[in-house]
Amino acid sequence: MLKIGVLGAGHLGKIHIHCIRQTKDFELVGFYDPDEKRSEAVAKEFGLKRFSGLGELLESVDVVDIVSTTTSHYEVACRALKMAKHIFIEKPVAANPEEAKSLLSIANEANVKVQVGHVERFNPAFTAARAIIDNPMFIETHRLAQFNPRGTDVSVVLDLMIHDIDIVLSVVPSNIKKISASGVAVVTDTPDITNARIEFDNGSVANLTASRISMKNMRKSRFFQKNAYISVDFLEKETEIIRLKDIVPGTTPDPLAMTIDLPDGKGTKQIYLDKPSIKPVNAIKDELESFAGAIRRNTTPVVTLEDGCRALEVAYKIMDKINAE
Repeated sequence: MLKIGVLGAGHLGKIHIHCIRQTKDFELVGFYDPDEKRSEAVAKEFGLKRFSGLGELLESVDVVDIVSTTTSHYEVACRALKMAKHIFIEKPVAANPEEAKSLLSIANEANVKVQVGHVERFNPAFTAARAIIDNPMFIETHRLAQFNPRGTDVSVVLDLMIHDIDIVLSVVPSNIKKISASGVAVVTDTPDITNARIEFDNGSVANLTASRISMKNMRKSRFFQKNAYISVDFLEKETEIIRLKDIVPGTTPDPLAMTIDLPDGKGTKQIYLDKPSIKPVNAIKDELESFAGAIRRNTTPVVTLEDGCRALEVAYKIMDKINAE
């Protein structure tokens, strides 16, 4: 088994501890958190060893799960990589793109596995739709949350929108041509609601909205492509797929599908609605198991360090556009 230690025992860190204990390929040897009071409480709650320092933890493990504050990611990841430890690192991967690029260089030299915690890639609603999403030309995302002081030390772009940035970048096979954005700081000193438009070289456009001052929670994405529309509800774990299919002359149309006649005599199509049956899963547990599998099989992690760096770079470009307003 791979010996793993958790760095950071806050709200998300405790969730990771719980999930790692259910992952067969990992042996959880302990955790480190510089907050003494928190460490005592977590050690007691989980009956888990608390390390006295990062160095002691690193000496005892093969893998480090970094769930500490974003500002600490670079320093602790560097130390782990220089000791040739595999690392799972929560999003955003670093405090800024410069740190992320430096981590990428160090990781390449260390020749270890690194996975970034963009957990929505493992959301069952998205995984149910992923094979159907094929070169979408328009994407619309809404990620709205009720106000929560936790996470407000950063812009809503880094707190919420970065999830959708990563999803968009994972499905659009093209480079970015142009980014436009606007945002407003309502409750905090950084933007609390933001809209961004990302245009790609292949003509695809993504329109992203994120808010942490909404009256209700919403995490929805819509993908429009040739002959198909896919709706993914990340919050409710639901997926709808609407497809258009040509009716071949001389064949009998499906009596259960809606039929439409195209203008100018361009033929007839039928509309098919599919709602895949989605099995509830623990996406955090799945991403940790996936990372363990990548280490075991020496394969590429689902969300690479390069993916995390690119998402962070785009997030910063969006914030730069907002600041330039």
